[in-house]
Amino acid sequence: MTAKSRRTRRPDILPWRPPGAVLRKASPVVLDYLCMFTRVINRLRPLLVLGLLSTLAACVSWQPGIGRPVSWSSLDGWQNDSLAEAWPAFQKSCERLAGRNEQWANICTEVDLLENADDATRRAFIQSRFQPHRVYGRDGDRDGLVTGYYEPLLHGSRTRSKRFRYAIYGRPDDLLVVDLSSLYPELEGKRVRGRLDGKRVVPYFSREQILNGQHPLKGKELLWVDDAVALFFLHIQGSGIVRLEDGTLLGVSYSDQNGHPYRAIGAALVAGGEIAAEDLSLQTIRDWLHDHPDEAEDLMNSNPSYVFFDIRDNVDEGPKGSLGVPLTAARSIAVDPRFIELGLPVWLETTVPELNPELSKQGNVEPAPLSRLVFAQDTGGAINGAVRADLFWGRGQLAEEYAGRMKQPGRLYVLLPKPEKDGRPQVARAEQP
Repeated sequence: MTAKSRRTRRPDILPWRPPGAVLRKASPVVLDYLCMFTRVINRLRPLLVLGLLSTLAACVSWQPGIGRPVSWSSLDGWQNDSLAEAWPAFQKSCERLAGRNEQWANICTEVDLLENADDATRRAFIQSRFQPHRVYGRDGDRDGLVTGYYEPLLHGSRTRSKRFRYAIYGRPDDLLVVDLSSLYPELEGKRVRGRLDGKRVVPYFSREQILNGQHPLKGKELLWVDDAVALFFLHIQGSGIVRLEDGTLLGVSYSDQNGHPYRAIGAALVAGGEIAAEDLSLQTIRDWLHDHPDEAEDLMNSNPSYVFFDIRDNVDEGPKGSLGVPLTAARSIAVDPRFIELGLPVWLETTVPELNPELSKQGNVEPAPLSRLVFAQDTGGAINGAVRADLFWGRGQLAEEYAGRMKQPGRLYVLLPKPEKDGRPQVARAEQP
């Protein structure tokens, strides 16, 4: 139905439907406002709850994921982004996307041809070949959480010593990865990790079991570092740089993980009253661990997840993400691949974290907007949900400051290829009611 016909059609000739059925036919924008209106009314007028149950049911039944297309004018800052800065990340995504189908192969050929084009030409190309789609959360919310990560710098050695006594381990030979998706399609993308104990597959060693002095990974040490807390955060970041005593820099990147769930120790510190929720950051957690050495080990071991690493060949390149391509600072994001397919371009709308926590608490500084083209090139144990992203900031002190303090509200728009004449590209997307 055209916009004009919707305006001129008389509501009294519409067939009666329950409100939920009407809402399921509504556009995403209309449904957004109805859901928002419902939440406000329910807070102000509790007596209307029963009368709005069918509306709430429509809001709750909203499936998270990629929604219907929106206009390019819906993207805040789209006309102002420096696409020249984003283009190297686009080319890296194309290293994987070009092999998926003919449409992506054609798009990626054009991406390479536009390597030296101006931003106006690049913008026109993207608008001609892609359509933005808003990403929705579980209850239809457009707003989600954007955090940051970076490459930390550690000091290390190739051999163990009194100073360098904390090991960075490579992938153990006895780590099993079991993929049951061929038998159980609902487990697609979910792999169980474990080890053999006789004829039984049992969970792999937890962080505490690996570090309890029994040395189950003996012989798999890649490097030794001098700071257990820095090593813990290396596991959280997934990659880093190790500076040897002679000044040599070595890059270490994620290889695999022990299969245990990631548990954020920051939540325990907040729950225990050790750090106020508004003060929680990488920096405050790290300070607490250093200031409480007798309690730090137990707290870190409460996160059973443990990461194994590789030494990468080119330390000058960014670490490789889950897509298998080097990450680009401020242009690569980690996402939940259940909702956003790896490799896809994404428009990110969020704000820059305030580096002065005192100003943030005073509330007198308006966060600067951060809207830009990024690419889904990584995943992470803590990145769960549709409207959830982790922005890679690169390496260095400034990257650490931004990444460590970033916990901003944000919105995501996935850019999907427009349908071709011979049919719609086969790109996974969530259906909306």
